[in-house]
Amino acid sequence: MQIEAPVSASPATDAGLVAETVERINRLSRDRVPFVFVLDFDLRAPLVMPLSKLDPALLRFRFPEHDDGRPGIRPERRRTIARALRLVKTPPAFERYRAAYERIQRGLREGDSFLANLTLPVSITLSHSLEELFEVVRAKYRLLIDGRVLVFSPEQFVRIKDGIIRSYPMKGTIRASVPRAEQRILADEKEQAEHLTIVDLIRNDIGRVAERVRVERYRYIDRIQLQNDELLQVSSEIVGELAQGFESRLGEILIQMLPVGSITGAPKVKTVEIIREAEQYTRGYYTGVCGVWDGRQLDSGVMIRFIEETAGGTVFKAGGGITIYSELEREYQELLDKVNVPLH
Repeated sequence: MQIEAPVSASPATDAGLVAETVERINRLSRDRVPFVFVLDFDLRAPLVMPLSKLDPALLRFRFPEHDDGRPGIRPERRRTIARALRLVKTPPAFERYRAAYERIQRGLREGDSFLANLTLPVSITLSHSLEELFEVVRAKYRLLIDGRVLVFSPEQFVRIKDGIIRSYPMKGTIRASVPRAEQRILADEKEQAEHLTIVDLIRNDIGRVAERVRVERYRYIDRIQLQNDELLQVSSEIVGELAQGFESRLGEILIQMLPVGSITGAPKVKTVEIIREAEQYTRGYYTGVCGVWDGRQLDSGVMIRFIEETAGGTVFKAGGGITIYSELEREYQELLDKVNVPLH
């Protein structure tokens, strides 16, 4: 099967692997076989597994309406871990962040991008294993890959039900403890411009695969509980209508929408080039997408809020959107603020 290369494809991406992944998703969804999928940012290591053949040693997940079927730990054990959990972060060198930020700003000034999502790995030390954290983090989308990658994302990517596709991009974050936090985030001109850009981008992405696309809710507040505080995130809801028989091309639908606009920027192709130059590291599964097709409908999340055990130590990958209105110190602080674990 020949398909157009995804925007996220790098020179190292295997086009044959992408085509094979698309065909596998198409076949399983067409045959109404429930499956789980995990698509990394560069599509170099995609995972697509029927739920009947799920390997719990490789993949564990708990999504809003589906999970891996394994029982969780006892409530008292969960409380013990949550009370004892300690996360110590070592911020990336400010000069490294400044260099990446300035590369983004150059692209913005030259008109190559209107918005770019800059991310970096932050070194952390944890008091507990990722398997234990998987049991106690609070998030819509919890995922554990090979015991080395933990995702606890609040952001839904797309949901497909009864031929309707919906997306809920998140863009704009503030701590609830900030005085008048909700009013400030909604009135902030930089945040308004950033959110509008992403909504327009996601609307265009959905328009590539659906008809009668519209924004049903614009800039509403989601709340994310942290250990000692609460984050407010600004979201919108975008809706489109899929053609009859979409199940036979579900793979193409997903791939055509990647990478996710809320974690890249606009315009996508040039912005992805800019952020690769700026970040100078491999995102891997971070900012990819994960989800479940249950035989009738699909639910998926964006893999943000992300911890990974690497050869160089444990890192928390995080970031935020940069516009021409951004301020260096404020964006650096937002990166650090996001290095936190929401607990039950």
